[in-house]
Amino acid sequence: MHFEHLRALTAIIDEGTFEAAADLLGISPSAVSQRIKALETSVGQVVVRRGTPCTPTEAGAVLLRTARQVQALEAETWHALGHGSSSRTVTPVAVNADSLATWFVPVLAEAAGWADATLDLHVEDQDHSSRLLRRGDVLGAVTADPAPVNGCRVERLGSMRYLPVATPELRRRFTTEGGLDWAGMPVLRFNAKDDLQHQVLRARGVEQSPPTHTVPSSEGFLAAVRAGLGWGMLPELQLGADLVGGPLVVLEDQAHRDVVLHWQTWTLDSERLARITAAVRRAGRQHLRSTRQDG
Repeated sequence: MHFEHLRALTAIIDEGTFEAAADLLGISPSAVSQRIKALETSVGQVVVRRGTPCTPTEAGAVLLRTARQVQALEAETWHALGHGSSSRTVTPVAVNADSLATWFVPVLAEAAGWADATLDLHVEDQDHSSRLLRRGDVLGAVTADPAPVNGCRVERLGSMRYLPVATPELRRRFTTEGGLDWAGMPVLRFNAKDDLQHQVLRARGVEQSPPTHTVPSSEGFLAAVRAGLGWGMLPELQLGADLVGGPLVVLEDQAHRDVVLHWQTWTLDSERLARITAAVRRAGRQHLRSTRQDG
């Protein structure tokens, strides 16, 4: 197994095709193909699923993680030796959309001052972001999964509180003598993975889905709730003035949901990784709910 073979693998996965990887590496597509074939021969397994885009196999994901770790350490070594001080190392990180729109912003502000690193943000649901660590796509992830991925360490950041909110007009239309008509009131969801709203509905005995609108954008989701398209679970951090005499109301005080977030990273002695971990930890302490505030 040669480092140039691993470099070809990361280029293919990052760029999506053998041709684009060749452009990035400054070699021919056939040379890229030869390096991958040599890598697959050395490990005795297929490492890349040829498609559009190309994706790593299970064996490829293991090698991809190793390749990214080696590249991170290589960049820091050259920097420590006084070489390549003007170059920037790409730091891939997974974060859910709601965090990116709220408490994660101070991390971006800190990263703006890093002269030796750039962020490559992967937006993924907090319940599924740990898979990007397993695949080697990212070196750190904001995740709801407290169990560390193999080869990673994990720390609890705090929790995001979600509140069921709607416009006063929507609540009025679906209020009956017996209370809210949860089964009839239109509801929003972020995407197919978003189960927060239906957790609330199931807790109130609603098994069949009401009319459901999908809005796969954190800012768009808030705009859709403000427009009266339906009710939705929104982060307390995102609402701000919307609930203080603003355009939205909480449908039920006890229907909130607290999503505990964790920060998982590779177990790697890296100055850049330690730096972003410290930034994430500071932002979490400042904005997320602590254990004492949950409940």
